[in-house]
Formats: sequence, C-alpha cells, structure tokens
Amino acid sequence: MPFFKNRTIKKEDYYTASQMQLVWARFARKRSAMVAAFLLFFFIFCGVFAGFLSPYDPTTAGRDKNYENGAPQIPQFCDDNGCNWHPFIHKVERYRGMDTNFRWVTRQTDKRNYLTFLPEVKPYRMLGIPMKHRLFGVEDGFVHLFGTDAAGKDVFSRTLHAIGISLAVGTIGVLISFVLALMIGGVAGFFGGWVDVVLQALMDTVKTTPTIPLFMALAAFIPDEWSSEMRFAFISMILGLLGWGTLARRLRTHVLAERTADYVLASKLSAAGPAHIIRRHLIPSFTSYIIVDLVISFPYMVLAETSLSFIGLGLKDPVNSLGVLLQNATKVDVLLNYHWYFIPVPIFVIIVLAFVFVGDGLRDAADPYSETR
Repeated sequence: MPFFKNRTIKKEDYYTASQMQLVWARFARKRSAMVAAFLLFFFIFCGVFAGFLSPYDPTTAGRDKNYENGAPQIPQFCDDNGCNWHPFIHKVERYRGMDTNFRWVTRQTDKRNYLTFLPEVKPYRMLGIPMKHRLFGVEDGFVHLFGTDAAGKDVFSRTLHAIGISLAVGTIGVLISFVLALMIGGVAGFFGGWVDVVLQALMDTVKTTPTIPLFMALAAFIPDEWSSEMRFAFISMILGLLGWGTLARRLRTHVLAERTADYVLASKLSAAGPAHIIRRHLIPSFTSYIIVDLVISFPYMVLAETSLSFIGLGLKDPVNSLGVLLQNATKVDVLLNYHWYFIPVPIFVIIVLAFVFVGDGLRDAADPYSETR
C-alpha cells in the first residue's frame, strides 16, 4: 500500500486512511522514536528468547566454579600465535604459588578455546517448549562475555533473563492497571452522580497512598518460604493495583465529556446497555491516548520493580531481575575491583529511555494538532 511504502501522508490519503495508519505515518517520521522502538524491540526479543540466546543457566546450575568473579572474556580472531577465522577465547586455569602468597587465583593460558554455535546442551524449556540447543558456547569449559559474579554465575546469561523478568513484571502490572482503569474510569464517567463521587474518592486514595511505607509493610508480610514464582506474582499484582489511578481519571474525564454526544444518545435509543456503549463507543474513541498511556506507564513499572528489588523489598535471588543485578553492584568490593557488575546498568537506562522516547513519539503522533504547533 503506498501509504505505508512511502511513510508520508498525502492529501488524498486522509480520506481513506484509518486512525492507526495516520498515527503510524506521523510516528515513522520521528527518527528518535523509531530508533528507540528498534532498541526496545531488540531488548524485548532478548528477554523473551533469553533461554536460547544465553549460553548457560543463570542460576547456580550454570555456575563456573573455576572462574568466580572472573573478568569478561571477549572473543578474538588473533593472538600472539597468529590469526584464525574462527573466534576463540583463551582457556583459564586455577593456580597458586609463591607469587600469589599460595592463594588460589584464576589466570589465562595460551591455549585457545574456540566458540561453537548451536551446541547441544542439557535439555531446558523456553516458553514451555523443550530445547536442547543454545545459540553459542565453547568447545571446552565456559565463555563469559560479561564475566561472572561471586558464585561463578554468568553475568551475560543473568542479564538477558533479568530483562525478560523485569519486562514481564511490567507487562503484568500494566495489564492489571489497564483493566482496572477501563472499568472504574468508564463507570465513573458514564454514570456520574454519587457513583462518580465514590469512585473518584477511590482514585484519590490510590494515588495518594505512600508507597515506601506500604512496600516496607508488604516486605515484612511476605513469608521467607515463598517461592520465587509467588513473590513474582505478588509484586506484579501490587504494582498493578497501585498504577491505575491516573489512566482511570483521564478516561473518566473523556467519558464524562462524551456521554452526551449524539452517537451515545443514538445507542441509548437503540436499547444498548451501558456496558455496550462504554465498550463499543466511548472507549474506542479514546484508543490512541490509551495506547500512549500504556507505553508511557511501562518504564514506571520497570522502574518500580527495579527500585523495590534494589532496596531488598522486591524480587530476590535466585530470580534474575534488573533490580537484583543492580543490588549486587552496591558492594564496596565490587565498586573497587569488579566493574563488570555494572554492565546491566547502561542496559537498564537504555530500556527506560527507549520507553520514554517511544511514548513521547506516540503521544505526538496520536495528537492530530501536534504538527501545527
């Protein structure tokens, strides 16, 4: 279709294009938003398929006991012995002697360890599908692109899985808040009166709830014997229950202004019920803003999960989230000696900024008057 092929809005296209096509055409002209969208989809892809992309299990099952707190290993094609088209790393060995005060250390050797692609590994499951291959590995031992932590767990594998966990928490939280906002905001705006007063009071209560004391109380409430899955579901639900107030109030304002429109009156005369009118007429007229609000809400959900895990009130090991990884980077020993612990930090910043730029781009694209300002 020429509309999509040229990514431009011709004068005659306004009469045939749908609302989503107009939004996409305006969004595609914003270079920063398109770059952010590409980065965002890239990290989402990495998080969803982390099981295949990561070379090892991110838990203690995939630890390298001979390379604890090991530095990143960068594949190379050349060394002192010559060059090879096949990428490789150097093998490491455990050593102690007089020069190390007889302490065990890990040092690099001159022996090459070539990378392999699609190696067969211990069976695992990804998205419920049994798998027995990973994207890459080495012929013998381990390869750690981002180094290892104090337990010998691969930081690269942990980072990919952490992206998926944090995005999953944000997705569940946004979906819960989205459903609550549509239901409560739509009902408050459509019926008005005492129903509106009661539901507005509920919105204000949720928005003014002090989050830090609440999270501290919830952290004391969560039993230590809870599994990581139960803690994950609980944190996602709490974030969703606290994040619906803003969208609900905006949706309530829109429905309140549109409930006296001619098309709503026509639906009432056709014997349509309130649920049908809200679902089929009022909410769809607000679709573009709802999409924008959901995208903008995502980074706040990810930030909330990361902040909770960072201060010890959210997810904890063995769950791999961005907050858990950032928590490991607060130790003094890490700050002085193990700088690769900070690799997840720029990744987290890029993900949040990508959401922000995409949300801003969608907000401008959904506003038909943005180009005239």
